[in-house]
Amino acid sequence: MEYKDYYKTLGVDRNADQETIKKAFRKLARQYHPDANKGDKKAEEKFKEINEAYEVLSDPEKRKLYDRMGASYREYQRAGGNPRDYDWSQWATGSDFFGFGQNARRVYEQDIDLGEFIRQMFSGGQTVSQPRDFQQGVDITLEEAYHGTTRLVQKPGQSDIEVKIPPGVKTGSRVRVRGQGGKNARGQAGDLYLVIEVKPHPIYERKDDDLYRDVQVDAFTAMLGGEIQVDTFAGPIMVKVPPGTSSGKLIRVRGRGMPKLNKSGEYGDLYLRVLITVPNDLTDAEREQLAKMARRRAGH
Repeated sequence: MEYKDYYKTLGVDRNADQETIKKAFRKLARQYHPDANKGDKKAEEKFKEINEAYEVLSDPEKRKLYDRMGASYREYQRAGGNPRDYDWSQWATGSDFFGFGQNARRVYEQDIDLGEFIRQMFSGGQTVSQPRDFQQGVDITLEEAYHGTTRLVQKPGQSDIEVKIPPGVKTGSRVRVRGQGGKNARGQAGDLYLVIEVKPHPIYERKDDDLYRDVQVDAFTAMLGGEIQVDTFAGPIMVKVPPGTSSGKLIRVRGRGMPKLNKSGEYGDLYLRVLITVPNDLTDAEREQLAKMARRRAGH
């Protein structure tokens, strides 16, 4: 009976926090993903092992149980004990253990490894393991997060499937694809989860469902007020600039931010950060007029 060290699988310390575990998983998932290793059976198996390890270590309750059980079993192995004689009853709840009562050892007389045992414990005591859910990282642009998009996802040994990613997803959002995970002995399939990573945008900064960006406003429009054209993901819009607008001021445009996930027709807001520009092609007459204005305001 083989002990599966999920921490070693992900290459993290046993005291690693959830963020470290998640980063390690994403890095390895990209490295061993079938799309990047077509026809490589070892990479496929490694990809499955990574998903299995992350499924346990990403869940605090599963991780706690794994740590307790794994430590006990490793100590027994080091002492030279026979796996068939290990006291599995210490993990039973009440008098029943996987539905076999006092005959709990029967479950392990078919050389089930510890990874399978862990999955059985977490599945609520079923002798047939539950279908496995898979997770896969996906990078998308901010524009794709605004409009929604699709991705072709390859499952090992199968044809690609097209997955719709809805508008409004954020980094960390999970898109569920039912029935596309791992199968158990009964042929029941788990689900596939696409874990979204939204890449930074060169112009827009996102804060939850709101968007922020800089806009240039000429000095005369800032002083006197007027309108400017602003390009958005939904197309160009005209925005009013109030008279006396200072550089750095935020102009709020309601409903022009990101779509709210799973809330059709609802959007965050767009915030425009004003950067005042000064003309460098003034005529002599214009400079004289500005000089007179400056002297009057200075009290001369």
